[in-house]
Amino acid sequence: MKKYFLTGLATLLPLAITLMLVIFLVDLLTNPFINLVTSLLQGPFSSLNLPAEPHLVRFVSQLFILIFLFLFTLLLGVAARWFLVRTLLSTGDKILHRIPLVNKVYKTTKEIIQSLFGDQAHSFQQVVMTPFPYDDCYALGFVTNDCSLAGSEMVSVFVLTTPNPTTGYLVIRKKSDLIYLDMKSNEAVRYVVSCGVIIPTDSQ
Repeated sequence: MKKYFLTGLATLLPLAITLMLVIFLVDLLTNPFINLVTSLLQGPFSSLNLPAEPHLVRFVSQLFILIFLFLFTLLLGVAARWFLVRTLLSTGDKILHRIPLVNKVYKTTKEIIQSLFGDQAHSFQQVVMTPFPYDDCYALGFVTNDCSLAGSEMVSVFVLTTPNPTTGYLVIRKKSDLIYLDMKSNEAVRYVVSCGVIIPTDSQ
């Protein structure tokens, strides 16, 4: 008997406390909302000729209070969830930066992603023909960034492999060695993947 009573009490107590809290908040906010509803009935909504009876005003005020409490709780939950997610991401980032070997891979991958989708998203947009694998042979590539080495003006070029464009070669060439093409990056990728079968429209 005692076990069942305690189980029922544990089930009922949270509901009872919640109802008591809601009733307390509704009673606490009733007077301010009554003044607000009365001002609305006498002001912007006075042309509707709505009855300003005390019972109606109190009912509408308490309805507004319940809506307000629901929206406030919802916004509080959204803010707390976003804060929790940001905290978890920040903590995970710090942990990965402290793990030997893993931090090197993670940091490098993160920098690549940021360069592709961040402020340096212009990378891989300029299509060029670069001498590869030797000077008398050319291959399509994408300019990724400027690379000044040995006092010469040079650029980094990513050369895609055929038919799998997710792998390739990184070559560093002088700007004067490159042939800059008026070709979109997606057209260049299609050209490489198709092994030269699909020729860009502007080039036909």
